[in-house]
Amino acid sequence: MKNTRLRNTKGQFKKASKVSEFGFVNLSTYTSPEIKEVNGEDWIEYGADNNYFQYLIDRYNGSPTNNAAINGISQAIYGKGINATDGNRKPNEYAQMISLFKKDVVRKLCYDLKLMGQCAVQIIYSKDRKKIAQIEHMPIETLRAEKCNDDGDIPAYYYFKDWVNIKRSDEPLRIPAFGMSKENIEIYYIKPYKSGFYYYSPVDYQGGLQYAELEEEVSNYHLNNIMNGLAPSMLINFNNGTPNQEERQLIETKIAQKFSGSSNAGKFILAFNDNKESQAEITPVQLSDAHNQYQFLSEEAQSKIQVSHRIVSPFLLGIRTSTGFSSNADEIKTASLLMDNTVIRPFQELLIDSFDQILAYNEIALNLYFTTLQPLEFTEVDSSIQDKETIEEETGVEMEKLNKETLEELSSDDIEVVLGSLNESGLELSKEWIKVAEQEEDANYSDEDWANYLIKEKPTSILSRIKKAVNLVVATDYNVGSVNNGSEPSRLDSKNGLYKIRYTYRKGVNNSTSKSRPFCDKMMNLSTQGIVWRLEDIDNASYSAEVNVQFRHQPSMRYDIFTLKGGIYCQHKWVKVLYRLASNTEVSNNLGNYNKTKTIPTSYIKNPIGYKDAAKATANIPGKGKYPN
Repeated sequence: MKNTRLRNTKGQFKKASKVSEFGFVNLSTYTSPEIKEVNGEDWIEYGADNNYFQYLIDRYNGSPTNNAAINGISQAIYGKGINATDGNRKPNEYAQMISLFKKDVVRKLCYDLKLMGQCAVQIIYSKDRKKIAQIEHMPIETLRAEKCNDDGDIPAYYYFKDWVNIKRSDEPLRIPAFGMSKENIEIYYIKPYKSGFYYYSPVDYQGGLQYAELEEEVSNYHLNNIMNGLAPSMLINFNNGTPNQEERQLIETKIAQKFSGSSNAGKFILAFNDNKESQAEITPVQLSDAHNQYQFLSEEAQSKIQVSHRIVSPFLLGIRTSTGFSSNADEIKTASLLMDNTVIRPFQELLIDSFDQILAYNEIALNLYFTTLQPLEFTEVDSSIQDKETIEEETGVEMEKLNKETLEELSSDDIEVVLGSLNESGLELSKEWIKVAEQEEDANYSDEDWANYLIKEKPTSILSRIKKAVNLVVATDYNVGSVNNGSEPSRLDSKNGLYKIRYTYRKGVNNSTSKSRPFCDKMMNLSTQGIVWRLEDIDNASYSAEVNVQFRHQPSMRYDIFTLKGGIYCQHKWVKVLYRLASNTEVSNNLGNYNKTKTIPTSYIKNPIGYKDAAKATANIPGKGKYPN
């Protein structure tokens, strides 16, 4: 029914036959990012007020759940920084990459990419423009894309510090896009592909923004209720007649502007009237079961925000849930792997692809990856992959650092396991085996050449005559991983049973005053007693499934006792010992010369893997066994 009521001379509304009329005040609603061209301007606006980036910042600052999710994911993207699997093989290129992509720059890019959905860097060229000399972070909220050219490319970006308050007299700075000019500064804009979006890319958590705003409003409501003495909200009832449509709209607008929103929770309106009969009636609005309603809204907002960020387990990002933390390690591991593969890796790959394009300008080609924050035990790769660089790229874990730096020393439990194995396999050879010589340093000759140079078979021996007659082999070649029994032959022993090669544990640094580690003390005691080991025995002790479980991430990457001994800075080494069978051999005339020179005149045949390091104390190796920076 059309309202025809008029005001009287006192400013009151004239009474009518109609009892009352109600109107609803519309509160703010969520809107998706608006991307629009503006006539007369060369740039593309982002958001209804050209300030959508600030809207995202406000949702980040106002919602605790959204804040925690963005912080946690951006930190996981950065991990421990950018690295390269082939950095050791390309030290010059690696050094240039580190110089260009400084840690603070990469960290800011990871943050912007998650929070804003995109990020950007300044590309600063050398004076002759032959190389990129410097890369600097560019705050993404200060940039607006230029309208695309006829080829569909974005030729430039406009910089202005405050786009909301830009005036017609202001002139934003035009900066060419990467590869679109010959100028010394360009903008490289990084954003993922999103269907329907060309100039800008919406954030991956777009669907959760309204819930971030809801969480913020619920928080503000409770805060303002406390600040205003927990006074209830009020319904203002004007009892002096119904205004016309224009007047009613004006009243609703004024109320919406001044009193709507969570910040006005618990506030009330002062009514000024000419007399008591015309005063406004104020009725408190009491919410039924209000605490449960707000609890529901808070939990619902938190849940939906986590879904929008694809958070598999809130615990991984330090977000506590009402359900608590599951103690099931397998579930946590699965959640961690899923989060890393589906959320973190896509961001990292986008950044790496962009970094590759930038480095290509300087003719730098590196296999980049982000060093992960993932616990090693939560990191897995296909067991068929053996290449260290591939494993390093897939896991984000530095393989060499894993073996030579982080594993500084065996734990007490590991010592017990390793020594238990070595105690079982170590033997003192019987008197029929006579020690001939030792090798304390690596040599460019094979064990077979070494033994044949120093010992010779007795020509009158019965064994010799039988062997020559029937070409009998009395021992078998054993491989690493054979039965852990020190009495068995080693793969390093002679096939005709005339010599054995064993290892003993010795001090490797002369005049050292450093206190030995518990493992080394016990090994030295065993060696002093004449106990020696096969190469297989040492390997079996190294590759026990129980040794250094906290550091290994796959079966092939365990603590190598043969190479690392007691750990980095270790003062000890493995010494190779040659024994001959007394009844069937004798020393050759070459032994005296060997004892002086430690060399034999023969060609080089590769020794067992790791022997070069095994024959030296890690304290005597360049870098002391640590992975070089």
